[in-house]
Amino acid sequence: MDLSSFLLPASALAPAALMLIAAMLPRAGSAREALLWKRFSHLSGAALLCALASLGLHQVLVPPSPGASSMQWLPWLVVGSLGAVLAVLVQFLGTVIAVFSSRYLQGEAGQARYVTALAGVLAAVHLLLLADHWLVLIAAWALVGVALQHLLCFYPDRPFALLAAHKKRIADRLADALLICAAALAWWAVGSGSLSDLRQHLAQDGVSLPLQLSAVGLVLAVILRTALLPVHGWLIQVMEAPTPVSALLHAGVVNLGGFVLIRFAPLLEAVPAARWLLVAFGLGTALLAGLVMLTRISIKVRLAWSTVAQMGFMVLECGLGLYTLAALHLVGHSLYKAHAFLSASTVVHTNKLQMMRGSAASSVRSLVAAPLLAAALVGLIQALVPAAGWPWWWSGVLALAWSPLLWSPARHDGEAGRAWWSLVAGLSMVSGLTMAALVAHALPFGLTDAPLHAAGLVALAGMALMYLCLVTLQLHPQGLAVWRRWSYAGFYVDELYTRLALRLWPTRWTAGTAAPDGHAMAGAVAVAAPR
Repeated sequence: MDLSSFLLPASALAPAALMLIAAMLPRAGSAREALLWKRFSHLSGAALLCALASLGLHQVLVPPSPGASSMQWLPWLVVGSLGAVLAVLVQFLGTVIAVFSSRYLQGEAGQARYVTALAGVLAAVHLLLLADHWLVLIAAWALVGVALQHLLCFYPDRPFALLAAHKKRIADRLADALLICAAALAWWAVGSGSLSDLRQHLAQDGVSLPLQLSAVGLVLAVILRTALLPVHGWLIQVMEAPTPVSALLHAGVVNLGGFVLIRFAPLLEAVPAARWLLVAFGLGTALLAGLVMLTRISIKVRLAWSTVAQMGFMVLECGLGLYTLAALHLVGHSLYKAHAFLSASTVVHTNKLQMMRGSAASSVRSLVAAPLLAAALVGLIQALVPAAGWPWWWSGVLALAWSPLLWSPARHDGEAGRAWWSLVAGLSMVSGLTMAALVAHALPFGLTDAPLHAAGLVALAGMALMYLCLVTLQLHPQGLAVWRRWSYAGFYVDELYTRLALRLWPTRWTAGTAAPDGHAMAGAVAVAAPR
């Protein structure tokens, strides 16, 4: 074994090992919080350097091909291009969140417990990114959920935090059962639990009925883990947990489903039914959550609904076979959402400034022209870039999604300049987003897209319907007061799921929080929901 074949797997495993050591720090006698956080920061920084080294070595030593690996001496683990990128991303976010947490939790009890859970989540995520065997994948994803439960319940006296943790526990256990069934079927069909062997089997022998059922089970497990409708409610109520926990969850944990789907792309491509499931749940979640997000007032709750919508879009991209865009979406959303949560307090000041300036309704002309301008701009940029990386219908989806950036306020006396500047800013943003999406296809992720054109037309029609709803809300806000109330309440989907969850799996909270059978908690949710 030469030195290079040892350095890459060693540097890839080091972040998980260092975070595991960090998880054991409180038990090693680090009683003082300041010393505990200092040691954790040092280990987290070292893990980040190792992740960067692994990414650099991978780009130098391994060609950017699907499933590329150089960890031959550990058959159950693999170092892939996307996994190496996400390892750097997750550890970077974990380091930033740790620094923020040390200040945010200053004076709070239970900081040692928090450090253990935070390090445990990061270690399990790193292990999941390296998984090349069903057993490793199942164990790592389960460990992520277990460690995250402790972070969600950091404040045990907050009923909605406990409710969110309980609903997530139910979704996780269902996802675990589905994932185990999918693994058993695939193992039986292939004769091995190795994911690399699964890809080779698909290339040589095609897909059998057990593998088709395995793909459907995998998709349903990802839907449950990624907080898509109708099991999305726990992600909204997680706002009761500390803000750094929200940043970690929304930026580096809930989107792991996208990575898993990309890893199983060859299996999904062979099973159209599984891809249509992803399209249906992803598109439905993106549309409904996008409408709800527009009606919410709380900054953190709005960000949570935004995450639900973005997870829907990411799953939709995977179902459509646009894996490169899904990978870009995963990375970009993680960075944006971590920054948004950690800087949520500054939004209050920004909103006050906007209220002082006043707001104007969008002009009818801009509402009609925006999708046409966006489509023309996206199409022009795509035509200028050789070997543009997506089909025409996805250009239409992007144009409709970015059209609100081109809305301009209705002109009044002396405000023509403001409308023009708004249009120029919107065109610049659409151009930048389109270029970023095109550049992503040149990155060495080692991914190959496989567009599903029939589903793409369905996605385009769904986005057109959503844009029509947004325009109607802009033009006739008073006439849609009833629908706005339903949208504000999330169409009461979570209330139905909460009652069903508490009926299927009753639980107990502390005295004064809920009745022993949990029905008081469900009642609290119903009362809190807007009427």
